[in-house]
This record gives sequence, C-alpha cells and structure tokens, in this order.
Amino acid sequence: MKVKVISVLEDNYMYLVIEESSREAIAVDAAVPKRLLEIIRKEEVVLRAILTTHHHWDHARGNDELARLFPGLRVYGADERIGALTHKVTHDQELTFGAIRVRCLFTPCHTSGHMCYFMWEDGSPDAPALFSGDTLFVGGCGRFFEGTAEQMYTNLTQILGTLPKETKVFCGHECTVRNLKFALKVEPENEIVKKKLAWAKQRDDEDLPTVPSTLQEEFLYNPFLRVTEESLQKFTGKTDPVEVLRTLRTEKDNFKKPKE
Repeated sequence: MKVKVISVLEDNYMYLVIEESSREAIAVDAAVPKRLLEIIRKEEVVLRAILTTHHHWDHARGNDELARLFPGLRVYGADERIGALTHKVTHDQELTFGAIRVRCLFTPCHTSGHMCYFMWEDGSPDAPALFSGDTLFVGGCGRFFEGTAEQMYTNLTQILGTLPKETKVFCGHECTVRNLKFALKVEPENEIVKKKLAWAKQRDDEDLPTVPSTLQEEFLYNPFLRVTEESLQKFTGKTDPVEVLRTLRTEKDNFKKPKE
C-alpha cells in the first residue's frame, strides 16, 4: 500500500491510502475534497471509503460533498457527529479493503468518539501504518477537549503504545516543531529531542512534512509517552504516570513557543 501525505488548511494532514494492485483507495480525514480529488485523478485510483478519526470540521468537513460525488461511498467513524457517516465502527473492529487490513482503535479523550486506524497488508515487508488523528502527534498528543488524563494515558500506553515498534505514525496535524520545543523544555538534556527538533526545523524551512515518524522513535522524544521516566517526574513534580500526564498537558496548553 502507498500512503499519500496531503497538507491542507493551516496545518492539517489528510491521507490517501492506495492499494497498488487494484488501484483502489481509502481517504483518511477528508477535510478538503477539491485537493483530494486532484490527487485521486493524478494517481488514477478509485475512492472506495473514508475513515474519519473524529468529528471536528478540519477532519470531517469534506465527507458530505464526497458522499454526494461518489454514490455508495462508505464513511467510517465512531461518532454520530461525523458527517455522512454510513458505518459506525467499534474498538478492535477489523475492516478489509482488498489486501489492506484495518484495525479500528478507540481512543476517546480529544473527542469522546475519537478512533485511530491501524493498517497493514498481510505478507508485506512494509511496516504497518497508524493514522492517529489528534490522539498522538509527532512529539506530542492531542488536547483533552472531551476526556480525561486517565483516558489519554490508556490510549497512549495500552492501545497505541503496544502496537509494533516499527509502526509508522501518520498524525492529524503538522505541529512537530512546537511539540519538540516543549519536549526540550521538559527534557533539556535529551540529545534525541535536540536532534529531532533540528531535523523538524529544517523540514519546516523546506515546507516538507515531518510525518511519518515511528512508534519506536516517539518513545525516545515524545514526553507524553515518557511519563514513567525520572526526568519527566522531576519536571512535573509527580510520580504517578497519570498525574505526570495531566500536569504535562496543562503545561503544554500554557506553553508559549520560544523565539528562535
């Protein structure tokens, strides 16, 4: 399978996942139909389904128009608030699109109906892919708009954190530089954070995406996945992992991006 990374709006990502043998495709978070249609035409593929991570307009606003343009288009998600929803999915439900397998992973917190999608092809040497929406970012996690630190801790450690370490992470927004500046404030001695931040700034300067990362990498520099580390406990003044996460999120919400 081939993943097309499509930058839209201010800093959003939508994705087109192409099954190369059949030239059929699945869109993830189809926010801007015009841009998606351009890629579909260019790649000469047929759009079969949309997977929506959550109902926020910058992830789901293209669903209605695409459903009108493609009669019979299947729209998957876990929240009734998602536009043009045809198939409501549940945690651990598996979907199949040709050779592409999808496992739905329910991660409520950013919204109460947030779903991530884990994708792979049986027998493929390629690493699996995680479309993590606004739950897990490169170097960060989503705001707790409709949930709790307890939920996000479960999402990050038990649901997403236990996926194969080589899993490629495709998230919902390009906010890597900002996330890593915060990570550096949390762990000023972390050389991996420094290196990744320098890399992300260069990508930013060249107007290139920082996705995908890998799950293995995230555990080395993403503070929200490092809540049991001594350095994180020192920064937050907490030892309970959930309290570390709660404090981190509050600090991040109030974090002002330092000047260069």
